Amino acid sequence: MPLGNLGTRALTGAVFATVVIGSILWNPYAQALVFSVFMVLGLMEFYRLFKNDKIVSVSSEIGIFIGIFIFTLLIGISAKVLPIISITVIFPLFFTLVLSELWKKKENPVINISVLVFGIIYVVVPFYLTIDLNLRDTSYLPAVVGMYLLIWANDSFAYLTGRAFGKTKLFERISPKKTWEGTIGGVFFTLLFGYIIGAFINKGEEVFWMISAVIIAPCAIYGDLLESLFKRSLKIKDTGSILPGHGGILDRFDAALFGIPFFYCWSMIYNYW
Repeated sequence: MPLGNLGTRALTGAVFATVVIGSILWNPYAQALVFSVFMVLGLMEFYRLFKNDKIVSVSSEIGIFIGIFIFTLLIGISAKVLPIISITVIFPLFFTLVLSELWKKKENPVINISVLVFGIIYVVVPFYLTIDLNLRDTSYLPAVVGMYLLIWANDSFAYLTGRAFGKTKLFERISPKKTWEGTIGGVFFTLLFGYIIGAFINKGEEVFWMISAVIIAPCAIYGDLLESLFKRSLKIKDTGSILPGHGGILDRFDAALFGIPFFYCWSMIYNYW
């Protein structure tokens, strides 16, 4: 009996969550391998969004190559395989991206450069930060796992609450299906999950995880809306089709890509204290 859309979505989501959480819990290097694959696929998806655009003309091969190079370099530094001084190589690399426009003779070089650089910032940096954070972590439940649980709690319960009670549109111009009721429900359950993680799993860390929930909930919402804005402006439904029922890698990581830098920053500050 064939699965319906909801069944396909649920099955894909379960497999996806197992791969993500399983790789993180296994060890940081397994996570680095899995997330490297996600990063490359996500970067390819991002640049492919502009393949048929009449204004933007992006050299995706250059963006992907330099994105992978920077990603590998940063992981090497975090894993202490490369010296910290290696990070200085990144700065001339970004200017190399600019040089490619000199020979293309396109009408909108500034826009092309902006999209090329933003792709690396938007995709490469968040995936790297999760790996770096996990390499530093010694908690019973790794912080990266807790972060994803909060992001998925917000996403899932916003959807369920919105389906059950949603009436008031949140941001109809960008995402017509999202409602204030669903948003509030998502935030509430994210806070609840944050308390559960801090009180019963990583015991004694209620403050860290409650504040994490306060940070992650709005970031997840903004990340989702930002991705919707991209797709609406480019007139596409999904960024890809690699995940049945969910779309592409960017569709599945939209909330995480925006939330990860904020959570990483908060985690570094908390541990510094």
